[in-house]
Amino acid sequence: MTETRMAPLERGRAESDGPPSSAARRVGFVRRHPALILLGALALIMLGVGGFIYWDYASHFETTDDAFVDARQYSISPKVSGYLTAVEVTDNQHVSPGDVIARIDQRDYRIALADAEAQLAAAQASAKNLDAQIAAQRAQIGASEAQVEQSQAALRFAQQEATRSRTLVQRGTGTVQRQQQTSSQLGQEQARRERAGDTLQAARAQVQSLEAQRATAEARIGQASAQVDKARLDLSYTTVKAAESGRVVRLTAAVGQLVQAGTSLAMFVPDNIWVTANFKETQLDDMRPGQPVQMRIDAYPEREFRGRVVSVQPGSGTAFSLLPAENATGNYVKIVQRVPVKISFSDLPSDVVLGPGMSVVPSIRVRPQLSIYERLRTRL
Repeated sequence: MTETRMAPLERGRAESDGPPSSAARRVGFVRRHPALILLGALALIMLGVGGFIYWDYASHFETTDDAFVDARQYSISPKVSGYLTAVEVTDNQHVSPGDVIARIDQRDYRIALADAEAQLAAAQASAKNLDAQIAAQRAQIGASEAQVEQSQAALRFAQQEATRSRTLVQRGTGTVQRQQQTSSQLGQEQARRERAGDTLQAARAQVQSLEAQRATAEARIGQASAQVDKARLDLSYTTVKAAESGRVVRLTAAVGQLVQAGTSLAMFVPDNIWVTANFKETQLDDMRPGQPVQMRIDAYPEREFRGRVVSVQPGSGTAFSLLPAENATGNYVKIVQRVPVKISFSDLPSDVVLGPGMSVVPSIRVRPQLSIYERLRTRL
């Protein structure tokens, strides 16, 4: 009977003690595992410090996925027309400066050059003929001048004879017949003197005329020489060459094709390429030329390329588009604009083939890397 009474009492005491509370369980866990708790706290602290360092490091970079490889590609076109006799390149072939891309039939242009050279030779022969005539005419001028001097001397002698005969007649010692003869001789010598002077003037005028013709011949020589130079240029244009190193793409030229001046034979992509990255205008505050750039290219995901900022365009991309945006309207919504930034490559590998339009993801270091102490001091 005592055992029966004691059983409910013990059960009530046991029920009054009950299970331990959650706080008690946590205190017990901490007491039983202090090292584990310490490791967890250290891990949280290290995670926070690492997160701060990563955030501080990432704040030194600006990146965008709106970036593409760019180049000044252009069309390869001949300057003269004709049939293509040879195409020396194939699609996507790399060429060096001076390499032949295509050849045009040269026969018509060789004939034109020969005709121009013949016209030049004829003009030069005409000029030499005029030079000979001018030399002969100048010799004639010398002879005419000598004749003028001779007639002048004869005229002076005739004047003296006429004066002497007239004096003798006045004194009564001379005859009238002698006076008449000397007077006639004087008139003849005067006529010869005038004729010699006129001959000299005509010879001098003829030299002036020949010199004018010589100037015209010289102009014809210059014109013919220019035609020869043009014919030679046209002949050289029949060989289409590469002006710089690069790759030939979208080749459309074929042997036997009749091409006109300006006809596109192929597109040309120079080796000089860069990256045009369209950053948001809010990312340009610390961006300056010369800053280092790390780039990822979708075509080569395993590689990292390096470069530098070359320049920042002074204006957004839409400002230089064909139809720029007009914001002076009643309904205006502000949109963050994008500004093209030119980035050059540094030590581009030779086994990499890049071309315009390939996607790039550049990361620009816009702030210098500081020590942890300097960064903490800057933040605080």
